[in-house]
Amino acid sequence: MSMLQKALSRGLTPANIISYACLQIMTRWGRFSGTLRLRCKAALLGVPVGSGVTAHGPVGLMRWPGSHISIGAGTSLISSWRRATAAALATPVRLRTFGPGARIDIGPGAQLSGTSVAARSTIISIGRQVLIAPNCIIVDSDFHAHWPPEARATEPGMEGDRPVTIGDYAWIGLNCIILKGVTIGEGAIIGAGSVVTKDVPPHSLAVGSPARVVRSLVPNEDRAAAARSASHAASAAQSGGAQSEAPQGGFGQ
Repeated sequence: MSMLQKALSRGLTPANIISYACLQIMTRWGRFSGTLRLRCKAALLGVPVGSGVTAHGPVGLMRWPGSHISIGAGTSLISSWRRATAAALATPVRLRTFGPGARIDIGPGAQLSGTSVAARSTIISIGRQVLIAPNCIIVDSDFHAHWPPEARATEPGMEGDRPVTIGDYAWIGLNCIILKGVTIGEGAIIGAGSVVTKDVPPHSLAVGSPARVVRSLVPNEDRAAAARSASHAASAAQSGGAQSEAPQGGFGQ
């Protein structure tokens, strides 16, 4: 009663109080039930889960015998629209391996929202405190052979599988697709809706389909690089001018 009186004294309406209470109940219950389900499923499937891992909503764990999935300490797996922030979720988080040599490693403190991670025969590594926004897909395979066309439905093309690495503190935007063989450097940001087909350097911003690096994220690095280029150009011009003057003096002699 005292809490209600305090809330009313601050000008909060009963509707606002009820709304806030519902949000708290849904958040806390979703986290409790989702985490409990995740830990029970992980224990049954042999998936190591670090301390402090939380799950909001159901998490799809599908581990092929002989493969490996690990979830680092403090990781947050968001599979419920109630907990999602920027967008609704198309699907729950899904971590799936398709063969005995496949591996998915999620580093400590990572946050995945409605993310699908599928490793067929190589390793998908997600670093420390990586942020993955809603509805992203990460794969290490095309899942079908490229050639001949008539065999695409039957030939797996596993020789083309390549590992994927996402460095520490990277941020993957909404609705991104990370394809096989890609390394995303530490601290890089991938813009929303991008399709990443090539490596992205550390501390850089890449956007588009296919993704292209558009600028550095390190403060003043772009200006410093421009200043260095201008300095080199000026030095080259002066050097060229000095060289051109010397022959003229010689001809005058």
